[in-house]
Amino acid sequence: MVLSKTKQHPNTPLIQVQGLEVEFLAGQKINRVVNGVSFNIMQGETVGLVGESGCGKTVIAKSILQLLPYRIARHPAGSICFRGRELLGASPQSIRDIRGKHIGMIFQEPVASMNPLFSVEEQIVENLIQHKKMDWNEASSRALGLLEMVGFSDAKRRLSAYPHELSGGQAQRVMIAMALSNGPDLLIADEPTTALDVTTQAQVLALIANLQSRLGMAILLISHDLQIVRKMSNRVCVMLDGEIVEQGETAQVFDAPEHLYTKSLLSAQPRGRVKPIPNEAATVLEASSIQVGFQIRSGILRRVTGETRVVEGIDIMLREGETVGVVGESGSGKTTLGRAVLRLIGSKGHIIFGGDKISELSMDQIRPLRRQMQIVFQDPMRSLSPRRTVEQIVGEGLAINKIGQPGKERTRLINEALLEVNIDPDTRHRYPHEFSGGQRQRIAIARVLVLKPRFIVLDEPTSSLDRSTQSQIIDLLRFLQTRHRLAYLFISHDLTVVRAIAHRVIVIKDGRLVEANTTEEIFERPKDPYTRELLKAALELEIVHD
Repeated sequence: MVLSKTKQHPNTPLIQVQGLEVEFLAGQKINRVVNGVSFNIMQGETVGLVGESGCGKTVIAKSILQLLPYRIARHPAGSICFRGRELLGASPQSIRDIRGKHIGMIFQEPVASMNPLFSVEEQIVENLIQHKKMDWNEASSRALGLLEMVGFSDAKRRLSAYPHELSGGQAQRVMIAMALSNGPDLLIADEPTTALDVTTQAQVLALIANLQSRLGMAILLISHDLQIVRKMSNRVCVMLDGEIVEQGETAQVFDAPEHLYTKSLLSAQPRGRVKPIPNEAATVLEASSIQVGFQIRSGILRRVTGETRVVEGIDIMLREGETVGVVGESGSGKTTLGRAVLRLIGSKGHIIFGGDKISELSMDQIRPLRRQMQIVFQDPMRSLSPRRTVEQIVGEGLAINKIGQPGKERTRLINEALLEVNIDPDTRHRYPHEFSGGQRQRIAIARVLVLKPRFIVLDEPTSSLDRSTQSQIIDLLRFLQTRHRLAYLFISHDLTVVRAIAHRVIVIKDGRLVEANTTEEIFERPKDPYTRELLKAALELEIVHD
């Protein structure tokens, strides 16, 4: 896939960031998270901003739109000028006129960025009415077109959906539609393809590139996927600990990096393979003919008018110390399948866990087994309570399951779990927002690990992480699996990650199983045309490496 890059632009930068500094107040302590950052973006140009999780990329993006919490964030120095207008310190009304209309933003965590009480249609329409002064019917028609433009085959039905009814990839596509709705001069794309499968990634990137060419739109592309940055960007800035350590033409930086950190970042990716499963390994989970359907409600009274089948007759078997990877396009039913085998949602079929036929147990009967079968969710920022400390989050399961004595014994168990995932126990009194994305995912793993489970569903656990942090998390998961003989159901759209951790892979399309085999067979000798299509798309994005 070749993406067009607009190279012609005026001499005056569309946006200028000069000497930007950002600090956060934490009690009496001041943390400098961005230090003296400077870069320009020209009209029609794409500038990539890359670096490890927590280096300050998103903080810069939010500073441009003045979205940082004003009570704890401040800019002691620097300037951000958009078309010659200073944004730092601008009036709220001036910033509101720019947000959405002239500068659009695709947020990293789309569901958390949407209003849970409003439908997809209402949220897109609101933006169009506010900035384009359209009436409801005109805006609704435009919203439908936008959803079709970002790849929804059932766009009309999705207009009435609420954020919690969307998969991670579907929510990301809605966020892209909202950001592009007003044809902004500058699009800030903060991890725009994080939750998307490889085929949808290709579609969305081609869409953004096409719109950029048509509209002359500039893009600030923030991504941990270096191959996407290489294909999309004219220039790239590499960040480390709040500073830009290298910037220049994309080809020059990628082909001849000068800074040691840039070199390490370019070489980072999940490597290695999992150890074979012993023949005597016990079976942990058997699921057969799993079916999941959701009711369709319509009309003012929201009466049930039908059912949509999301998972159709899928079989899974897992043994101690084994990882089964689940891959497929966004909305194919991967997450629904994972939640069904955990009995978190209703399903038909047979599920046997540890010898117990849990598909026939009531919720009360299955509750004692919950500590043995756990899930690590895709988005740790949403799954970790922002109002609880790390100690409270990790210790919650201990209290619910009455494990250990309150006080010193539970603190010891919490500290042990944090140490296992390489989080300093002394930071347990902090809150999730005080940690980087990779650290939050480690905390989410610790919350599960403290219960000593046998089976864990890992739902896109590395999708929002940069490549180097992904490698660390995959190494951690492999270490924990070997140490505790854990069984993993690993859901991911990232084939590089799946290849590094899975013993076997099942491929799902539209809720149906299309192929299941060992990881080596799936990657080296795929049989189904759909599997070959997924692998081809991954290769075109240069995601799969030898």
